[in-house]
Amino acid sequence: MPGKVYLIPAPIAEGTAPAVIPKGTLSVIASLSYFLTEDVRTARRYLAGLKLFPSVELLKFETLNKDTSVAALDELFQPVFQGVSVGIISESGCPAIADPGAMAVAFAHNKGLEVVPLTGPSSILLALMASGLNGQSFCFHGYLPVDKQAAVSKIKLLEKESARNNCTQIFIETPYRNNRLFTLLLQSLSPNTRLCVAIDLTGKAEKIRMQSIAAWKRERVTWPKLPAVFLFQACVFLFSITPLLTLPPY
Repeated sequence: MPGKVYLIPAPIAEGTAPAVIPKGTLSVIASLSYFLTEDVRTARRYLAGLKLFPSVELLKFETLNKDTSVAALDELFQPVFQGVSVGIISESGCPAIADPGAMAVAFAHNKGLEVVPLTGPSSILLALMASGLNGQSFCFHGYLPVDKQAAVSKIKLLEKESARNNCTQIFIETPYRNNRLFTLLLQSLSPNTRLCVAIDLTGKAEKIRMQSIAAWKRERVTWPKLPAVFLFQACVFLFSITPLLTLPPY
């Protein structure tokens, strides 16, 4: 019988594992000896900090990152085909969410393997929960383009889609570009569009604020170089593309 494929969440803020990784997830981790990880060094440090194993040196780690080819997956999964369960660990948060682990999960399904997601922190869902924006309809876009003009065009397009579909748009940014992106959002979005910035979720510097673009512009805000999630929802009435209903003449 083949092993199972466990998707193991990792902390999204340093030193928070005891608070954010549930006991049920810890018990599964403790039962495993084989791991596919985005970064072996980070994963070793994470598992060593959990103090679940006599020594992490007894565990087997293989790299699964953006450079891993589909052809390499067959070899990486050989222990699973032979009955050894595997844990997939991302750099932070939940595997396969904005993460190369998705490729391995798709491979596992194609091979008829059982995939088991485990409970843990997701910055995307935590930010959405705390934003006050529409949690019924939302879309995560990963990173916006680095080029300024391309980013502005994308922001304006997403704002129109948000108004048309009454949905929340969610994306992330490299920490050292937080303030650059924030400035672009203030310059590109309409005054009544609501913007939420969630910084260092679950960490010591956690800060989550949501207000209109007009309100943000009345402040001077500088964000720290920490992981951030940006979310916005457009005001539907400003972008209505449905013509007003007119009554026929008598």
